[in-house]
Amino acid sequence: MTEEEARGALVKNTLGLVHAEDLLVDAVQDLLREEVKRYIRDRLDERPALKQELKRGVAALMEAKVREASSLVLMAKAAAKLGVELVPAHLREEVAKELVDALERDIATVLEGK
Repeated sequence: MTEEEARGALVKNTLGLVHAEDLLVDAVQDLLREEVKRYIRDRLDERPALKQELKRGVAALMEAKVREASSLVLMAKAAAKLGVELVPAHLREEVAKELVDALERDIATVLEGK
């Protein structure tokens, strides 16, 4: 084995150890997360009213996020209309068609779950 091969093997082995240490740290962090989750679930199970309040809060947050997304769609729609209005009249139909085609593709992609 040449000196260069020996150095390469040493670097490889050292990197392997680093990855093993990372794996160990990740595993311990996952265990700690699970323990914290278990602790929180136990506290919530002891207090059903608090658990229901938390569920209502999460539901309200999800509703707010849906409303936010809906608002963003409305603003994007208005911006697209404004953009088409700013295009010279002789190009409007072509630009509008390209915009509709692009939106149809994007919506189809979202609906397909990709």
